[in-house]
Amino acid sequence: MTSWARPFGVVTVWFDSWAYRPDPAKDPLRVDWARVTPFILLHLMCLGPILVGWSWAALGVAFALYWIRAFAITAFYHRYFSHRTFRTSRVAQFLFALLGASAVQRGPLWWAAHHRLHHRNSDGPKDVHSPHQHGFWWSHIGWITAPANFPTRLDVVPDFARYPELRMLDRFDMAAPALLAGGLFGLGSLLGGMGVNTSGPQMLIWGFFISTVVLFHATCLINSAAHRVGRRRYATRDQSGNSLWLALLTLGEGWHNNHHRYPVAARQGFFWWEIDVTYYVLVFMSWIGIIRDLRPVPAHVKLSAAARP
Repeated sequence: MTSWARPFGVVTVWFDSWAYRPDPAKDPLRVDWARVTPFILLHLMCLGPILVGWSWAALGVAFALYWIRAFAITAFYHRYFSHRTFRTSRVAQFLFALLGASAVQRGPLWWAAHHRLHHRNSDGPKDVHSPHQHGFWWSHIGWITAPANFPTRLDVVPDFARYPELRMLDRFDMAAPALLAGGLFGLGSLLGGMGVNTSGPQMLIWGFFISTVVLFHATCLINSAAHRVGRRRYATRDQSGNSLWLALLTLGEGWHNNHHRYPVAARQGFFWWEIDVTYYVLVFMSWIGIIRDLRPVPAHVKLSAAARP
């Protein structure tokens, strides 16, 4: 790429993630600052309340979007696309993938492929976000900035890569966040015009930027913290642990040792006292026909000889 065209190339890969081509002459594990500029700006925009203030309306929307998109990430990006723990229709599959993509955690194919590779190599030398191999901050956020981890490994998710709508969503993964951000700005402007104490910029800052960044780091804590803290009921080959506070923050993902013991179960809180809100919602969705065939946790798995007292 010539020098005059390089800036346009950078902008292109912001919107077309499949257009990115790492420079083989450079370290694939370095931080590619140009590529991650939007990610940096996402965090800087969280300073926006200094200018736009706050309102109960903006806080309510931010709170709601945190939990709605957290469900899309854990139920569909994780339990469905990564582990196929239940079945659903092609329409529902796409709609929840679209909702998950609005959380700015890349596309569903990219997310699922990396997570499947994580389970193959959990806490081993080839696990790209193990805190035991690379340290806490690299496992939490650093690995996402490295060129080696930008491409979508379609060969790891051939079951879902065959759907053209998912490939399109994965390729243009910035489209869903952009639509959500624009919609929130419009909503805030509309409500402000109707006399509600809010505005377009305020709703954008709280409903999109702050809600998105908080959700992003809550999700990343499962990579970093859930492999360092928590109770290890099962003697898995990794260092995953069970943590109530992580489970509450992520709608059930904190029962991580359970999950690594039996990843293909729709339920991660194996026992009744382990709160797993995502599973409760999935059960309700199965009652009304949106999903089906929830995969249970076999009794011999829950009470296996490898369980620790």
